[in-house]
Amino acid sequence: MTIEVRLIREEDIESFHATVDAVARERKFIARLEAPPLEQVRAFVQRNIEKGYPQLVAVSDRQVVGWCNIPPMAREVMAHVGDLFMGLKPEWRGQGLGERMLREALAAADAFGYRRIELGVFASNANAVALYRKAGFIEEGVKRRAVLIDGVFHDEIIMARLRD
Repeated sequence: MTIEVRLIREEDIESFHATVDAVARERKFIARLEAPPLEQVRAFVQRNIEKGYPQLVAVSDRQVVGWCNIPPMAREVMAHVGDLFMGLKPEWRGQGLGERMLREALAAADAFGYRRIELGVFASNANAVALYRKAGFIEEGVKRRAVLIDGVFHDEIIMARLRD
């Protein structure tokens, strides 16, 4: 099956929302229990498109199966910092697609002008931690018991990639 990795488009919003929701409902990879409301996601994506913020999606048969977005941090003094979020539907994991999306998103982030990209990843997600290390991210610390899902605490590893 052919997979296209590209910048998100308006017509992807509902499918992107569904994919975020599917990953969130797994309750073990991202710090959400479900996707935000569709209208909130629509506003987020439209802002990213309008401002040119890197937001890539992996698309198969016109359906979003994964994403990697890197919006800037909210404060003006941190506009040089991108905040990375990504996820893949379960059936698309372990095939190199996450690495491909990450590589292309980082290229887009570099072209956008970010000097630092940071992320948080559950310490229990060894595959993601290894992927980020391979892409040049370095661990900066651990937020112990940062997330609580279904009575289980998750430590969050804070990682960053700097560009001189």
